[in-house]
Amino acid sequence: MCGIIGIIGRETVAPRLVDALKRLEYRGYDSAGIATLENGQLDRRRAEGKLRNLEARLGEDPLPGTIGIGHTRWATHGVPNEANAHPHATARLAVVHNGIIENFRDLKADLAADGYTFESETDSEVVAVYVTRQMDRGLGARDAVSSTLKRLEGAFSLAFLFTGDETLLIGARRGSPLAIGEGRGEMFLGSDAIALSPFTDAVRYLEDGDWTVVTRDGAEIFDALDRPVERPIRRSVGKAFYVDKGNHRHFMQKEIYEQPEVLAHTLGSFVDMTTGRTRLPQGQVLDFSGVRRIAISACGTGYYAALVGRYYFERYARIACDLDVASEFRYRESPLADVDLALFVSQSGETADTLASLRYAKEQGLKTAAVVNVQESTIAREADVVFPTLAGPEIGVASTKAFTCQLIALAALAIRAGVDRGVIDGEGELELTKALAEAPRLVNAALHAEGAIELLARDMATHRHALFLGRGFSYPLAMEGALKLKEISYIHAEGYAAGELKHGPIALIDETMPVVVIAPHDRVFEKTVSNMQEVAARGGKIVLFTDESGAAAGAVKTTHSIVLPDMPEILTPIVYAVPLQLLAYHTAVQMGTDVDQPRNLAKSVTVE
Repeated sequence: MCGIIGIIGRETVAPRLVDALKRLEYRGYDSAGIATLENGQLDRRRAEGKLRNLEARLGEDPLPGTIGIGHTRWATHGVPNEANAHPHATARLAVVHNGIIENFRDLKADLAADGYTFESETDSEVVAVYVTRQMDRGLGARDAVSSTLKRLEGAFSLAFLFTGDETLLIGARRGSPLAIGEGRGEMFLGSDAIALSPFTDAVRYLEDGDWTVVTRDGAEIFDALDRPVERPIRRSVGKAFYVDKGNHRHFMQKEIYEQPEVLAHTLGSFVDMTTGRTRLPQGQVLDFSGVRRIAISACGTGYYAALVGRYYFERYARIACDLDVASEFRYRESPLADVDLALFVSQSGETADTLASLRYAKEQGLKTAAVVNVQESTIAREADVVFPTLAGPEIGVASTKAFTCQLIALAALAIRAGVDRGVIDGEGELELTKALAEAPRLVNAALHAEGAIELLARDMATHRHALFLGRGFSYPLAMEGALKLKEISYIHAEGYAAGELKHGPIALIDETMPVVVIAPHDRVFEKTVSNMQEVAARGGKIVLFTDESGAAAGAVKTTHSIVLPDMPEILTPIVYAVPLQLLAYHTAVQMGTDVDQPRNLAKSVTVE
């Protein structure tokens, strides 16, 4: 995840900006930079690679000034080099940006038609230039930013520094987090409390859609409709803990809300957002053109991600896939003569059964690949090819953001495989990557359903059993949703392919049984509706997760309906995972269980 810091201080801020960025290194990055003002003049230093490279630049050519912004970047649009590093600047301002601007191409074409030019390949620079045009047309900094925000599509957080004004920072968030820190005669902006912890423990968190005008005297906060709003000051514990819960009650809730941002960064490793073409993460080489069959293995939530991955590879790349729980794969002694690639999925990269399965595949002479969240892990070191997910540290035992990052990585890999094999042409690749780029925004939209889900959870907490049903991409989600519910609320839940309802589970249906149905309006929607009718006929309580088109069909009466936006089919597993996570979370909260550390479970299972 990228990191943002902004300081209006009383002394030279460059060293403090770098210190704050060091506290954000855990989020991962491939370049860094800072910009400051002195006597109203804007200057900046940027460097590819680690912060030590930026520090070396500053040692050779220091930056004075008591106001500035800084950034650590994971490349999404454009390669990781100095030209693409943040802050991006014009004669009027500098900006740092986390997230993805989905409509940057349209905005860039509009600006180019007015004669504006660009120095980088990034979507972020478009924001700087657009605000600049608004100011060139006579708007002040506030109005220029406000009008620009209304044109941006996607999930993002932003911090602006303006030439000639040494008392002003402007920040905004939509999806990606941003916090305001209040000091004595100083003010701060940061991605989270960790960045701000050396300077203050008084933190206000912007809510989704908020933007803020920060001066030396304080901060004004506005909502998406430009109405003044108040956000409470919270006392951060960032000094005491390396990773902070921020304004969330539990780490799990915080990690659910981090998904728009981490999805954007993971996607940037697999898709060049400038061209819309898929790619492998830097330094990794794998040609799918000769791959006829893939053996995939994982455990727990990683297994359900792998099951979605099988659907992706078979649908979009036409590659046959075998899938096994790692604890079975390692002992089943599967003949692998016709397998060309063994793929393993793990959050920690240390899961004992998955690691043993990888070693078994290597012993059989197979090329191995791993989708992992910890790049220094054993699985990452021993696999031939590594596909990192950039979810950042996941503290909650129940996996959330790591799961959706695994899904988006697997989706991008399947598209890449389809291109390599000639199954997907150039136009098809662009269409699919454009769909994937919508994931951060749509996940952010799904988070807005939290209020309705919290009400649903109050009902769910009164039951001791639940069924989850889905077809196609929604079948693995049914199992993952059931797993989430059982592991943190301790309610017995089972996930089934909806077509299997009549093969046994229907015997459990009565008026006391909630049946959670995941049914986007896709090509199997009508078949899922038939299963819902079978539940309704037996008095079952139907909880429907669908989209606007599915809700409009109104085929079956439900006890609760959670309605998400319509979306491309490739995105449904990623986006629908989020309300299922929220359902499990709020049910567990209602029941008073230990959400982050449920009984009998460990984050990484390193023994059999």
